[in-house]
Amino acid sequence: MYEVPVIPGDGIGPEIIREGKKVLEAAAQKHNFNIKWKELLYGAEHYLETGETLPEDALNELENHKAIYMGSVGDPRVEPGVLEKGILLKLRFYFDQYINLRPVKLLPGIDCPLKDPGEIDFIVLRENTEDFYVGIGGTAKKGKTQKQLQIERQLYNLKFDLDIESDAQEIAYQLGVISEEGTKRIIEYAFKYARKNNRQRVTGVDKANVLSDIYGFWREKMEQTSKNYPNIEHEFNYVDAATMWFVKNPEYYEVVVTPNMFGDIITDLGAMMQGGLGLAPGGNINPEGTSMFEPIHGSAPKHAGKNKVNPIATIWAGALLLEHLGETQAKKDIIEAISKVTKRGKTLTYDLGGNSTTKEVGSAIANEVKKL
Repeated sequence: MYEVPVIPGDGIGPEIIREGKKVLEAAAQKHNFNIKWKELLYGAEHYLETGETLPEDALNELENHKAIYMGSVGDPRVEPGVLEKGILLKLRFYFDQYINLRPVKLLPGIDCPLKDPGEIDFIVLRENTEDFYVGIGGTAKKGKTQKQLQIERQLYNLKFDLDIESDAQEIAYQLGVISEEGTKRIIEYAFKYARKNNRQRVTGVDKANVLSDIYGFWREKMEQTSKNYPNIEHEFNYVDAATMWFVKNPEYYEVVVTPNMFGDIITDLGAMMQGGLGLAPGGNINPEGTSMFEPIHGSAPKHAGKNKVNPIATIWAGALLLEHLGETQAKKDIIEAISKVTKRGKTLTYDLGGNSTTKEVGSAIANEVKKL
């Protein structure tokens, strides 16, 4: 029995989570295990009623679980960023979910915007807690400014005492931070992932030719880590070159590992290569703690309640959740079932050129799981 907390979220979140649960339950029945869902209604409605996003007692409760199933958060009634930072980022940082895992796989029957793309099937592993997303920065006006900036993580606590003297009218600054501990563990995970999944190459993506201090450090740690994996090839791409090669030769890539900011950018490019955000799942993973699985698209409030959006990204994220729980064959069955439905092309939502409902797509995939 697996008890899995579910945060359906806002907008289309409850609809897509409903279909994800349906498919995961079909896989569980086939493979003789049970899932007990624990629904937590944190999102816009809760925030508007209480003024809180994710309270401390909820975090304490979630700490006892290996995986969280997440819909989408965001609502036009709430100031942009409040729910995203207060729920998604809070979960990532609180549980030290330092791996963002994004499969980029072109499913059969899905149109790719690239001409003759070949077989696209690679993974992007994005460091999820450091880089320029640590959230420390500010502004300073002409003259002298003193500020103390602080980062608190499970790995470390940092304080920056800034003395700024400027003759510009006003400046803005943002600090990026990567640590040896944070860098080595995501790169180590990338090599282990390659070895476990019979991938021959790990590609590091950065911008060390310009931001040489921070990303030169990244490259140094990747070179050190690679020595433990002599049978796996490794290489480096500058991020601007990587976006070019993603488009020109996407079939070349196997495992990509990258700092936080560049990972955020190239995974959205990957989503378009595989047919759109409706097909793009993500995992926020702490191998020793609580992880979270979600679609990478937003809450699309204008489509909420219309039973029309694509649930495949959420179903696929659920498959990643099952793999994280150790149910690898159930995960494989769900991916195969998704592939059968997309290849047949009869049950697709509007974004993929079909006219099927959210519920119909979820049911079609669940039925395929049962048949396998």
